[in-house]
Amino acid sequence: MQLYKLIPHDTKINFVRNRKLTYAFSILVTFFSIFSFFHNGLNFGIDFRGGFVLEVRTPQEANLAELRQKLNLLDLGEVYLQEFGSKRDVLIRIPSTTEGKTLEDQTSSLKKVQSALGDNVEYRKIEKIGPKVGKELVHDAIMAVVISLLAILLYIWLRFEWQFSICGVVALAHDCIVLMGLYSTCHYFEFSVNSIVALLMTACYSIHDTVVVFDRVREDMLAYRNLTIAELLNKSINETLSRTVLTSLTTVLSLLALCFFGGKVIFDFCFPILFGLMFGTFSSIFLASPLLLISGIRVDGKELEPGLDKIK
Repeated sequence: MQLYKLIPHDTKINFVRNRKLTYAFSILVTFFSIFSFFHNGLNFGIDFRGGFVLEVRTPQEANLAELRQKLNLLDLGEVYLQEFGSKRDVLIRIPSTTEGKTLEDQTSSLKKVQSALGDNVEYRKIEKIGPKVGKELVHDAIMAVVISLLAILLYIWLRFEWQFSICGVVALAHDCIVLMGLYSTCHYFEFSVNSIVALLMTACYSIHDTVVVFDRVREDMLAYRNLTIAELLNKSINETLSRTVLTSLTTVLSLLALCFFGGKVIFDFCFPILFGLMFGTFSSIFLASPLLLISGIRVDGKELEPGLDKIK
């Protein structure tokens, strides 16, 4: 019985030949993301700019659409609601600022919310998040991403060679910067604690794909010593292409289902992960491995011949 294969096992796509085009695309997207970050900034969520978090229990099953409509009439900015626990329990996040206007009287804002929700609602928790907490979260978020990149750099360095480590982290930084570009360009997505999770998930997925390709490159370097580095890279990427495409496709289908059917809160969390996953797959195939061409990797102390003249 012959199984259907989405990607044939004997593909011979010349990935290295189009390296200059992919380099140019990656550089362009990276610079655009950096420019957007400094020009537009980020639409910080309540976790970073402060506000109120309320846990309420309604007398019957909560109607999130109706509750959201009531709270939006209060002009308190973008109010987020989500169910947690039972269908009667609702988590409400109210930012401390609206567009261009600071709410000077936080107590008054809270009273407006309580009045709109009515007297039948049970308030299980009311928590205020101040700007100091937001600054600490920004610092912790930056440190989390930086430490994760350094840990990945060290891991790949120890498992492979320093050339693999540098190329892997360059591709990884590219993916994180592009995802930050999405948040700064499209202010529909608030930058919150969930965004840090999306960044770290993108980094984990991207480096996992990259390590799989690097591992095959290392095996082929030892098995096919007569091949040039360009031929080795094409061979290794093609050998892992089926695994990369199938893994990415199944993950994309799962995320698409969550984006379309999970509601607004799930969409705001899953779409950036989907976006980062697509760029992570791109970088592991078209960026991380081709960068090894200019890194001067060696086998038994001997630098491999690039062999670019053979793949043009």
